[in-house]
Amino acid sequence: MKNNELVLFAGVVTISVTSCNLKEKSKEQIKPMNIVYIMTDDHTAQMMSCYDKRYAYTPNLDRIARDGVKFTNSFVTNSLSGPSRVCMITGKFSHKNGFTDNTNCVFDGSQQTMPKLLQKAGYQTAIIGKWHLESLPTGFDYWKIVPGQGNYYNPDFITLNNDTIRKHGYLTNLITDMSLDWMENKRDSSKPFCLFIHHKAQHRNWMADTCNLALYEDKEFPLPVSYYDDYEGRLAAVAQEMSIIKDMDLIYDLKMYRKDKNSRLKSTYEGIYGRMDSAQKAAWDAFYDPIIEDFYKKNLQGKKLAEWKFQRYMRDYLKTLKSLDDNVGRVLDYLDAAGLSENTLVVYTSDQGFYMGEHGWFDKRFMYEESFHTPLVMRLPGGKKGEIVQFVQNIDYAPTFLELAGVPVPEDIQGESLLPLLRGETPADWRKSIYYHYYEYPAEHMVKRHYGVRTDRYKLIHFYNDIDEWELYDLQEDPQEMHNLYGKPEYKEVARELLEELQRLQKQYDDPIEAELVEKK
Repeated sequence: MKNNELVLFAGVVTISVTSCNLKEKSKEQIKPMNIVYIMTDDHTAQMMSCYDKRYAYTPNLDRIARDGVKFTNSFVTNSLSGPSRVCMITGKFSHKNGFTDNTNCVFDGSQQTMPKLLQKAGYQTAIIGKWHLESLPTGFDYWKIVPGQGNYYNPDFITLNNDTIRKHGYLTNLITDMSLDWMENKRDSSKPFCLFIHHKAQHRNWMADTCNLALYEDKEFPLPVSYYDDYEGRLAAVAQEMSIIKDMDLIYDLKMYRKDKNSRLKSTYEGIYGRMDSAQKAAWDAFYDPIIEDFYKKNLQGKKLAEWKFQRYMRDYLKTLKSLDDNVGRVLDYLDAAGLSENTLVVYTSDQGFYMGEHGWFDKRFMYEESFHTPLVMRLPGGKKGEIVQFVQNIDYAPTFLELAGVPVPEDIQGESLLPLLRGETPADWRKSIYYHYYEYPAEHMVKRHYGVRTDRYKLIHFYNDIDEWELYDLQEDPQEMHNLYGKPEYKEVARELLEELQRLQKQYDDPIEAELVEKK
C-alpha cells in the first residue's frame, strides 16, 4: 500500500495517462500537486450538512464533498486534540509518536514528520492557527500559531521569530486572512506548497463572531434520542464528567454572566470577555443581556433547565460554525481565482468528532461513534467524485500527502495512502477493521482509559487502568450504543472473534498494551 505511483522527478511529477479514473492528462510533465489541509477542532459529522441535514447547513464544506469525495467511515485513533494532530503529521499511533494525551505530553519535534519529508522534497510548508502541542513547530518554512487553545477574540499569535503578537479581530477570520496572504504574497510561486490551516473553531466555549450572534435564536432543536441516557450496563459512561446537564458551565459555556452569580469557570470567562474592545463588548452585551435577564428570572429547574442548556449549546455551536463555513468558502474562492484549484488537493477534516447532546454529553474522548467518527472530505483534481466507504483513519493523511508529492513513504509510518481510493480504486486488501486507544485519565472530563476494535457491524471496547470493563455493541441493531452486549451468551462467539481481531491489531501496530491483553486472554 505504500508503493509510490506518483514519482517526483526533476522537480515535477509525471502522472501516467492510464492512472485509474483520473482525467486524461497530457504526456507532458505537470507541476507537483499543492496541498491545502483545513482542520477544525471538535467539528462533528452530524453538524455538517453533507453528512446530516438535521441541524447544520454548511454549503462551503459541502462544496468540497460535491466536487470531490466524502469519506463515510473516517475515524481517529485517539479522540483528543493534541494526540490527533500528532497522529496526523507522523502517520503513527500515539504510542509510537509519544504524544498520548494533552496533560502530560510535549511533542518531540525532532522526530520524523510528514511536513519535514515534504520540505526535503522541495515543498514549501506552512501552518497557521492552532498547533496545541506544547512545543514550537518543526518542519515548517512559515508559521503563525496561537498559544494553547487560542482566543476567539483579539487572539495572540506566536510567529516564526518566536515573537508573540496580538491581532485585532475574530480568530476564524484572522486565520483565513493570514492563510490567504501567505498563498498570495509570501510563498515562492515556483515551488509546490503544503499549507495547514488549523482553526480553533469549533472548540469550547463556542463564541460567535458579533455579526452572527442573533442567528438561530428562533430555532428549536430536537433532543437526541439518548439525551436522558441512564448508562445502564456501562460503568465508564457513568463515571464521566461531560454532561450537559451536570457539567456544562452556565457562565463559561453558556455565557449567563452576572457579577452576583458564581460558577467554576467564571474567572476564565471574565478573562476571555476582557480581551474584547469596547465595540465588541457592546455588541456582545446587547445580545446576551436580555437572555441573561430572562434566564435568571425564570429560575429553571430539572428537565426544563436541562433542555434549555441543550438549546443554547446548539445555537452557540452553530453560530461559530457559520463563521467557519464562510471562511472555508473564502479559501476555495481564492484557489479558484488564483488558478490553483486544478493543481491543489483540498482536504477538510476535524481533529475528532464531538457530542451534540448524544448520551447527554458535550466533548469527545470515548470510542463511541460521535467522537470516534470524524468528518473528512477531499477534492483531488481529476480524482473520484462521490462517497468512499472504506475504513480510513487520521494516520492515513501523512502517507497520502507523501505519495501525492512523490515522496517515498517510510516503512515505519503506520497509516495507508488514500490515493488509490481517491482515484476510484477498490483495493482488495484494504483494512476491514480499525483500532483505537485513549489514554488521558485521570484528567478533565474523567473518561476512563480504553482501547478497542470496530468492524463494519460490531465494536468491542475495553476500559482499563482503575477499571476492568468490556463493552460490545451491534452497530446495526443499536446505532446509539445504548445496550452493552458483552457477556451475553448469544454473543459469545462474536466477542471471541472481536477479541482475536483486537489482539491482531495491537500486534500489528506494536501497542505495548497487547502484552496485557494476551495475559488476560
